[in-house]
Amino acid sequence: MDEKEYFWKTKKRPPKTKARAKPLPKAKEAYLEAEETLFQELEEHSIGYERKFQFEPTKHWRFDFHIVKLRLLIEIAGGPWSGGRGGKLAMKAWSLDRYDIAEEMGYTFVRLEPHQIESGYAINWIQSQLERLDNGTDQTISPNGSN
Repeated sequence: MDEKEYFWKTKKRPPKTKARAKPLPKAKEAYLEAEETLFQELEEHSIGYERKFQFEPTKHWRFDFHIVKLRLLIEIAGGPWSGGRGGKLAMKAWSLDRYDIAEEMGYTFVRLEPHQIESGYAINWIQSQLERLDNGTDQTISPNGSN
């Protein structure tokens, strides 16, 4: 049945076959390499983590990694879930809301560049944070109030 005949019989236009929404952009190669490197380093050092962590079940917000013991959310720049994709300013503002909500829920977040992960800076920083947590409170201010 052609389009005109369908319209006259049903008084409806035929459904469009073209997708209405654009798919998410593909991740960059540097992002994929950095994500795999961080995954391997976390496994190697036996650090508890979750991948593609969704901290708010009613939202489609995801962070690349969640370090469980630190309640630390890690986002690698350049990924499909990052706020770096192009588009309207309103969409960028929406994606930044997740940082505020994550902080309200008690998480801390850090956004890492792929070169920081590849150089080993990221895993060293995570280990130092875990050591600081294991050693007790941060003793930057003396208990008697003097410096």
